[in-house]
Formats: sequence, structure tokens, C-alpha cells
Amino acid sequence: MAKGKYEYWLTPEGLLQLEGWARDGLTDEQIAGNMGIRRETLYAWCKKYSNISNTLKKGKEVVDRQVENALLKRALGYHYDEITMENGIETKRVTKEVIPDTTAQIFWLKNRRPDKWRDKQDLQVSGALETEQSKLDDLIRQMRGGDG
Repeated sequence: MAKGKYEYWLTPEGLLQLEGWARDGLTDEQIAGNMGIRRETLYAWCKKYSNISNTLKKGKEVVDRQVENALLKRALGYHYDEITMENGIETKRVTKEVIPDTTAQIFWLKNRRPDKWRDKQDLQVSGALETEQSKLDDLIRQMRGGDG
């Protein structure tokens, strides 16, 4: 395989390799390195060749879903069986509980429901801004008994 040649990466074998790297969690920079090109070249090829772009998205989607599922599982808590084996025979089975993780819950809510859970809330403020000088000017006008 001639590294750095886009033609190979458009073949079924090349696309399968790209999808695998993306699914394995490699960064774009690592994928480009494996291809023998710079990250900027990979981005240019993604723009020019939709097959490369779509393949990388497809591969990343798989691992992204796995991470989302793991985060949700950790946020909600879960049970699992711990099995002790001796000489290939199960000798003990204990059901254990992983309690819900508040950090995972906060992360989930801040990202999934930012309207309610983000740290920075957008507040609307209306009305005139009044300075101490403008208050003083108003008081002097009132004392003078008029507008001027």
C-alpha cells in the first residue's frame, strides 16, 4: 500500500481500515498519521471525497454510542455479578451494586439539558442604568423646582 495516496483510501479495503481506526477511538491526527498524511490533508480529503468523510463519521458513531451508554449506565447506577473461578469452575457468585455517580449525572444533565442545568444562565435585564451622577443631577433639578 502506498501511503499518502488518496486512491487507496477510496477502495473498500482502505475505507474499512479508516472505519476501524475511527471505531477504535483514534483521533483525526492519529488516523492521518496512520495514513501517512497530515491532519490538514485528511480534512481536505474529507471535504473532497464524501466516502472518506462518511466512513470516519460511521466509525466514530459506534464508539460515541458506546461511551454515551457507559456514561448513562454510570449516572444511573447498575448491578453486576462478580464470579470467582477455581480450576475453571465457578465457586462463588456475588451480585454487586455500583451506586449512581453524581459527577456523571451532572455531566449528562449539563450537556443534554443545558437550558436547565448549565452553570452560566442567560439572564435578561431591562430598565435604565442610573449612575450616582444622574441621581445627583435629578436631585439638583428637583431642588431648583424645574427642568433646568
